[in-house]
Amino acid sequence: MTDALVVTGLRKAFARVAVDGLDLTVRGGELYALLGPNGAGKTTTLRMVAGLLAPDAGRIAVCGIDALADPLGAKRVVAWVPDEPLLYDKLTPLEYLEFVAGLWGIDPATAARDAEKLLRDLDLWDSRDARCETFSRGMKQKAALAGALIHDPWLLILDEPLTGLDAGAARHVKDLLARRVAGGGTVILTTHILEVAERMADRIGIIRAGRLVAEGTLAELRARQGAEGATLEDMFIALAGEA
Repeated sequence: MTDALVVTGLRKAFARVAVDGLDLTVRGGELYALLGPNGAGKTTTLRMVAGLLAPDAGRIAVCGIDALADPLGAKRVVAWVPDEPLLYDKLTPLEYLEFVAGLWGIDPATAARDAEKLLRDLDLWDSRDARCETFSRGMKQKAALAGALIHDPWLLILDEPLTGLDAGAARHVKDLLARRVAGGGTVILTTHILEVAERMADRIGIIRAGRLVAEGTLAELRARQGAEGATLEDMFIALAGEA
């Protein structure tokens, strides 16, 4: 299977260097958790991958597509869900999904079918006719996720998707992500909830000061640290320098 993401020598600086020569590969069909302390460069990296921010240097290949040479082609196979859900508040979730599907040129009958399935999977079907402005944060996050998935992207990128969600909403999101990966999709997520990464991720990357300092399965990370039985939290603190 083609690698879903290959990043080489990626660099971005603002007032300081945020991403510093990052090399990263995410395999197709896996859930990859990119972890790091605040300011480590996670969100900046993923915004560059999603085509929302231009890198200063480096290369990005998304599902074999050169994202810098063919940005439109890369964006067709990627979906980005930020930590703050962005919706049109005056629309209902069903109207929102129809609108997004129209932007992608999806056949209306197909869009209606897929929208219903997504809203049912995320427990939003009973609220399909309510305006998004009335939704809780968790409901808005789920609606934004549905909007990201309506064009069936090959690579789904989520920045802190579970922040602020109650247990029920978080379960719906985690179940949907697990089904997507089981069906061959690829998911990259950032999270400060390390138990989520520990349970769900196929592989974990830990970033510090814009560079990848460790990567592998949980077992591989334990072996490299010589810390059999250690929790991800223990290894994260040791590798990312967080107290």
